[in-house]
Amino acid sequence: MSKQELALLGQDDTDDCCPTLLTAPLDEETATGLARVFKALGDPVRLRLLSMIASRDGGEICVCDLTPAFDLSQPTISHHLKLLKQAGLIDSERRGTWVYYRLLPATTDRLAAVLTRPGTPAAEPAGTAS
Repeated sequence: MSKQELALLGQDDTDDCCPTLLTAPLDEETATGLARVFKALGDPVRLRLLSMIASRDGGEICVCDLTPAFDLSQPTISHHLKLLKQAGLIDSERRGTWVYYRLLPATTDRLAAVLTRPGTPAAEPAGTAS
């Protein structure tokens, strides 16, 4: 096993499953997955939608509450939500005629872990402080 393989598999003294950008080069599969997520976050509308979903009391929000916040058509909002869902950032559930969206914190936690410098504590997830 080469030193590079050890670095890719190493835990850099943390409990995280993945190396950070500063501890080892990303493999192609990881880079492709992360690029999809960053591409989804690279649009101001999608970033605002994600923020609105993530910050909502109760952890979910109806699409009927998202659409009025933008000067965009409902199909355009639905397209942006679809891209966030495909990137693994949000999930949805249909209830009657409405769709409710919620954050998938595992994806945002993974992004935070990848971007955190070694030895730097990651930010504590919301709602876990004592």
